[in-house]
Amino acid sequence: MQFTEIDQHQILAQGATLEQVDEQIQHFVDNFPFLPVIKAATVGDGLIRVDEQALAGIVAGFDQKAPALSLLKFVPASGAATRMFKSLFAALEGKTDKSVEEFFTRLSDFAFYDALKGVSGEPNQHVLSALLTEEGLDYGNLPKGLLLFHRYPEGPRTPVEEHLVEGAAYANSNGRVRIHFTVSPEHRSRFEDLIERVQPDYEARLGVTFEITFSEQKKSTDTISVNPDNTPFRNADGSLLFRPAGHGALIENLNDIDADVVFIKNIDNVVPDALKEPTITYKKVLGSILLDIQQQIFRFQEILGDDMISEGYLAELDEFLRVTLCILPPDGFDTWLQDEKVEYFRRKLDRPLRACGMVQNVGEPGGGPFWAKNADGSVSLQIVESAQIDLNNPEQKQIFDQATHFNPVDLVCALKNREGEKYNLPAYRDPQTGFITAKSKDGKELKAQELPGLWNGAMADWNTVFVEVPLITFNPVKTVNDLLRKEHQPG
Repeated sequence: MQFTEIDQHQILAQGATLEQVDEQIQHFVDNFPFLPVIKAATVGDGLIRVDEQALAGIVAGFDQKAPALSLLKFVPASGAATRMFKSLFAALEGKTDKSVEEFFTRLSDFAFYDALKGVSGEPNQHVLSALLTEEGLDYGNLPKGLLLFHRYPEGPRTPVEEHLVEGAAYANSNGRVRIHFTVSPEHRSRFEDLIERVQPDYEARLGVTFEITFSEQKKSTDTISVNPDNTPFRNADGSLLFRPAGHGALIENLNDIDADVVFIKNIDNVVPDALKEPTITYKKVLGSILLDIQQQIFRFQEILGDDMISEGYLAELDEFLRVTLCILPPDGFDTWLQDEKVEYFRRKLDRPLRACGMVQNVGEPGGGPFWAKNADGSVSLQIVESAQIDLNNPEQKQIFDQATHFNPVDLVCALKNREGEKYNLPAYRDPQTGFITAKSKDGKELKAQELPGLWNGAMADWNTVFVEVPLITFNPVKTVNDLLRKEHQPG
């Protein structure tokens, strides 16, 4: 692609390179390939179900190791709440439906009701304006993390505060609790103000010391937009249009984190204290399984460092990869020379590791657990979004329909190698797993590009284990009326 000198200056100022932008445009031309899935990961076949009798011992194992570890809770929190209030924005324009009727019928059940009481007796339009616009609470423009979600006798809590309470329960190492929120630049000061206001109270109440940090999606991860004919889309002033590239861009933020174990969970997936116990238990279960498998990996890596490796050890290692890490070697592996097998084992072991919680599929959208074929011919566990699967292919569609579970963004990650050095996480991304979406600007159609998603393509080349977790651990708030569900109401 030929760019003008002004274009080139803009690209470099963006923090990108000409090569990266050319590659992005080529993705628009070629489109991203589908990911070939082999089968759904199900209980006993790629998905671990923990015996309830073993839960206490597994949790105790994590609690025993936690004091010696650097733990951190990573919360993507930049998502705007605008879509939560879609029906209410329509009602503001005079278009009502059953969800709007339910909203007003149960208005007093919302945690933000007291903040609206001054206008609650007024016509509905006044209530909506006070809730959604900057004349009042401005909820229509704020990120979800800053909204009042849950009621307590001592006062309502935001999702940010719920994550503080959660973090103190499982991301706690000797009373030190580190939590990192990724936020949008325009709202960062509001998050910082909230933390400054509530942190002392939660530290006193929970008996911990919080270390709260923030980061923003890096400008360098924005991707170029194109016209329908794949030529660069230009703004009215002739400049190139770059757009934020989705949550996959956060792999760069995660890469800046220095911790042994990182818990990842979305900002809106929180519950009141009365329902937190299963979440806390299974976060520790995921952490315990992760650390146990990491120790096994380290042991095998030590063996692979020896000059002479017995056939028995290689057979044991082969079984570990196939059974525990669910990595099947490429076709013809049995005919490989021993040196080739050893190199393959070394490469597969020396990668970041994650344990992913999976809940039973109840029709919610989200990536599912599958066995999928990799570029090197091996097969491994992947979180796969429906857009990555060729649903027009009857065989692929059948496999997709056989998925019994989905990923509620519940991950525990180990980001360091045997020597305690951080992995360079972007190096383990599959660049062929991005997405192309249709958008518009100034009344003109355009195509935008999202980077490989944080928990699917951005972690495609990680060692992965899937663990079944209870459905009660997944309670996202997609619409304002979700806050009326019993899981979000006082116990």
